Amino acid sequence: MPEQYRITGSSASEIAASVEGAVAAGRLAPGEELPSVRRLATALAVSPTTVAAAVADLRRRGVVVSRPRSGVRVAERPPLRPARPAAAVPPGVRDLVGGSPDPALLPDLEPTLRALPAPQRLYGDEPVLPELAAVARAAFAADGVPAGRVCAVNGALDGIERVLSAHLSPGDAVAVEDPGWPGVLDVVRMLGLRLVGVAVDDRGMRPDALAAARARAVVLTPRGHNPCGAALDAERASALREALPDDVLVVEDDHLGPVAGTPWHPLVAPGRARWAAIRSVSKWLGPDLRLAVLAGDETTLARVEGRQSLGPGWVSGIAQRLVARLWTDEAVMASVARAAEAYAERRAALAALLDLPVPPSGINLWVPVADEDAAVRSLLADGWAVAPGRPYRMTGGPAIRITTATVTPAEAPALAAAVHRAADPPRRTRAA
Repeated sequence: MPEQYRITGSSASEIAASVEGAVAAGRLAPGEELPSVRRLATALAVSPTTVAAAVADLRRRGVVVSRPRSGVRVAERPPLRPARPAAAVPPGVRDLVGGSPDPALLPDLEPTLRALPAPQRLYGDEPVLPELAAVARAAFAADGVPAGRVCAVNGALDGIERVLSAHLSPGDAVAVEDPGWPGVLDVVRMLGLRLVGVAVDDRGMRPDALAAARARAVVLTPRGHNPCGAALDAERASALREALPDDVLVVEDDHLGPVAGTPWHPLVAPGRARWAAIRSVSKWLGPDLRLAVLAGDETTLARVEGRQSLGPGWVSGIAQRLVARLWTDEAVMASVARAAEAYAERRAALAALLDLPVPPSGINLWVPVADEDAAVRSLLADGWAVAPGRPYRMTGGPAIRITTATVTPAEAPALAAAVHRAADPPRRTRAA
């Protein structure tokens, strides 16, 4: 914690407000450790019970997280917009942190935008345009997802949050991938739900670990797992279905869609009472479109659209029409297929040089290291910015996440050499 900032307050609400204000002002950074309950209680001259109540409130709202042997830290993505933006990657350093697609592999939107009709839509119109609904249903059906109808949401996380809110109450247990995407972990925390980490291998969640979770809901990535690149195959999807009681809410996050590099073997199947499958267009058509399509059972769809109608109302019809045009454009989809091939080549090239198994899908590599903070600093000194593993893992050892989307095979040897130096630095020797 920076020396210039001191947590204040004499009640649980005041202490919590002090921490929250510091996070919003940027004086407490994501991942920063807070003083222990006992130490803070002594500094504020209050009881440990008072401080513990403040921490519990902050944890319930997703502002802070607690981990074994790591104390209490500010969440990596707290539900507060900071007054000061996060530090940018320094000039001259290659950004392999953000998980973004390669802009050079995204389709050019301008020709389609120039020819796009943009009639005014009014209150009371159907929330999903027929042309978007038709192409989304066809895509879901081709992948074996039983989509009767769909709704449109503002990206994958928006859909996940709306589905979980539609069915769960604070304190309910949600099974998530461990390691997994921090965005999902922080949304679950923000909703006051209880995270239950489920171990993954290269075929996704392990069925025995999922069965042991005894959760009310499960959120999983069927392919393109972030950060490990895991993907379900037909056998694993079947085993996971058998591991789940029929009343568990299943949410599948197909955030990479057709650039994942492998087929989608859905976990959902006809007859499941509560489910949702979400396909974002961000990684293959463009993040700025802010659109995902969501299929699900009728109750889930009704609740999601009902809550949506009380807030934003609908996703922009212009965005929906643009996505529908791009999704049905043969030239655009051919470029999407080429992007999938490029991403597969790039992750394979770097994985081979790092002596790692080649992930079946995705645009990231998960690299175990001895000390992730030291590895991140070492790579930064060599001109590469990567993400520390801490935000992604609930258990497990230190690691770093490298986004491979823009790393060409020609660049991979230089990056691999830097990773080898960072992952296994030479031991310091005492001067003679």
